[in-house]
Amino acid sequence: MDLFAHSAMNRRTNQPLAERMRPRALAEMVGQEQLLASGKILGNLGPGRTVPSMILWGPPGCGKTTLAKLIGHAVRAELIALSAVEAGVKDVREVVARAAQKRDERGIKTMLFIDEIHRFSRAQQDALLPHVEHGTITLIGATTENPSFGVVAALLSRCRVLRLTALPEGSLRLLAEQALVDRDRGLGQRPTAVNDELPELLDRLVAASDGDARRLLTLLEVAVELARSEAGPVPDGRDAGPGPEVVLRAEHVAEAIQGKTLLYDKAGDEHYAVISAFIKSLRGTDPDAAVYWMTRMLEAGEDPRFLLRRMVIFASEDVGNADPQALGVATSALAAFELVGMPEGALVLTQAAVYLALAPKSNRALTTYAAARKAVMDHGSLPVPAKLRNASTALTRSIGHGEGYKYPHDFAGHYVAENYLPDALVGQTFYEPSTSGFERVLAARLQARGNGGGGNGGGNGGGGGGEPGTSG
Repeated sequence: MDLFAHSAMNRRTNQPLAERMRPRALAEMVGQEQLLASGKILGNLGPGRTVPSMILWGPPGCGKTTLAKLIGHAVRAELIALSAVEAGVKDVREVVARAAQKRDERGIKTMLFIDEIHRFSRAQQDALLPHVEHGTITLIGATTENPSFGVVAALLSRCRVLRLTALPEGSLRLLAEQALVDRDRGLGQRPTAVNDELPELLDRLVAASDGDARRLLTLLEVAVELARSEAGPVPDGRDAGPGPEVVLRAEHVAEAIQGKTLLYDKAGDEHYAVISAFIKSLRGTDPDAAVYWMTRMLEAGEDPRFLLRRMVIFASEDVGNADPQALGVATSALAAFELVGMPEGALVLTQAAVYLALAPKSNRALTTYAAARKAVMDHGSLPVPAKLRNASTALTRSIGHGEGYKYPHDFAGHYVAENYLPDALVGQTFYEPSTSGFERVLAARLQARGNGGGGNGGGNGGGGGGEPGTSG
């Protein structure tokens, strides 16, 4: 028995700290009170309790895998795990067959846990459908990605989506403190000295973990091992004492952190969340927030050209003719970046982002195109009025092409009232200028045209208002 106990201890010691410190019961879980508190969907679980099939959706290190294992343990169900990368439809069918046999012969419930379920192919997910629906298995899928994008609708409709959140700093701090003193699974076999500097060092480790418990415990383990190496080995012999004092210092923590790894998946949900925050900050005229989110993406490895393309789109979609120079700034930034590259190119992106954030806003390019497109889709290919058709040959002139066309340059102010839309759309308006920035000038020109004026709305300039791009 001593031999087996020693072997088990060695296995625990060789495991990473994050694995050793996994909670052994739901009561040990830290965080996720929105799911685990009394009265919540996973609160007060016990033997025989029925739980629905579910998708656990949350960032890395928030406890998805641990929670799945503890749910199975709490309700006394057998938990079988499959790898979304390695398993195929055959593996799913084998699990289902064993689950049906155990249910029929011994009344044992089976939970099938699939980590990163969004990596399962459509065929694999479809193979699960009837067995989840009939209750042969209870599915627990875990994913860091929005399940609406990675899980087929039919399977998603048969599961509860439970949103897990990144662990708050208080919960992470508690985990670190527990790991330092836990003599069985943590780092307490050789205690770390408690001094005035320790709380601040733990705060730095918590901040570097970005809500990820696994990352926190990994960083803590590395830092403590560096401190132990500096302190020296423990003396041999039962009565040799605890050995040199282990003191965790700032240099140990800095070496363990080695630069913060930002949570950002260029093909995943966090990518769309951060780029959405960037665009909304630009639209909301907040240059500080816009530059923050832009920097987050650049430091996480995003392709700067992706950000520049988004800024070019934004210059037309959200600024438009409220500041006609915005599109030029965005396209010039793209050209300038191609010339200088990184790291200096970050300055080009910053300049463009600040300009776009502070530019007057108008979405009239978007609404005008949408209105025109609706007319096209609703009415189809309306005939071009004869007066607007090309009258370049005697034949086309003989059938009325160009007849009655008024050449604007023959009139005062280079403008004459005329209809250029198909006959079925006469009087319809697509472009309605805003009162923002330079579009005030465009609105004045439209109004002058509507009043039959020439000079103020003519093609040779006019207008006023002193906004960017005006000649007045």
